[in-house]
Amino acid sequence: MHIIITDAWLARSQALHLNGWKLLLASVLLSFALMLGAIASYHWVFLEGVRQGWPGFASVARLVHQNELDSKDAYLRANLDAMARKLGEMQARMMQIDALGERVAGLAGLNPADIKPEGAGGALVADRSLDLDEFMQSLDRLDGLSGSQVDWLTVIESRLFDQKIQRSLVPTEQPVDGGRVGSPFGFRIDPITGRRAMHTGLDFPADPGTPILAAAGGVVVVQEYHAAYGNMVEIDHGNDLITRYAHASKVHVKKGDIVRRGQHIADVGSTGRSTGPHLHFEVWVSGVPQDPKRFLEAGEQLARAPASDARPGR
Repeated sequence: MHIIITDAWLARSQALHLNGWKLLLASVLLSFALMLGAIASYHWVFLEGVRQGWPGFASVARLVHQNELDSKDAYLRANLDAMARKLGEMQARMMQIDALGERVAGLAGLNPADIKPEGAGGALVADRSLDLDEFMQSLDRLDGLSGSQVDWLTVIESRLFDQKIQRSLVPTEQPVDGGRVGSPFGFRIDPITGRRAMHTGLDFPADPGTPILAAAGGVVVVQEYHAAYGNMVEIDHGNDLITRYAHASKVHVKKGDIVRRGQHIADVGSTGRSTGPHLHFEVWVSGVPQDPKRFLEAGEQLARAPASDARPGR
């Protein structure tokens, strides 16, 4: 394309030669300039018309503004309905947690009616959509309920932990795994003197070297050789409760050691006043020897009892 520009004052002409790509670039720039001009003109005319109160412009402005509000409200409503459904699911889950907490409280020996904080729950059922204020109120109530449930379950956990500690400190574990009982607790004919004498523990005949196990957790308070008991270990379990393990061939703990229930503390032997390899096992409460059989049988019954029988009142 050839464009000729003539200057009347200078009495001369100038020719411009536009090839294909220059013409295309000029067309694009011109189209872009016209588009920007149209947009600017539209906004200037529209805003000026609204400010000046020209007929028809105010109604158009209200319509545009209302459409924007409707779009925002629809977006907010869709998200709020989704969050409300999620809130209902959370409330239903809180009801399940509440029921579980009551069952566990029974196992812990607690009465839910005595210390359980008041709460509210239930699935979210409504005949209309929640507004934002109602949703926030429901969320606040759920937050308070969840906090109460945490406190309630913490109390249960503490009680169960205390019970576990107490059970671990009561000598209910068999001191010889699978061992049979020989001489029982009480009066008997002494195997050495042949005279009637008090036997203050249980005898567990076993092969030399058979592991001797701690009947409960505690602290070793005595580890020594005794003329009658031979190699002896005493474990303090607290609450004036002590267990004694005698005639060991070898001891694996020392005074001051903390032992756990079922820990291997010594080996069966025949040291001290003994006629053959066995474990002599005693239980003392407040300085008085007790029949260890009662403790061991209680442990066996507890191990056999189903979970439902462990609830109070069963």
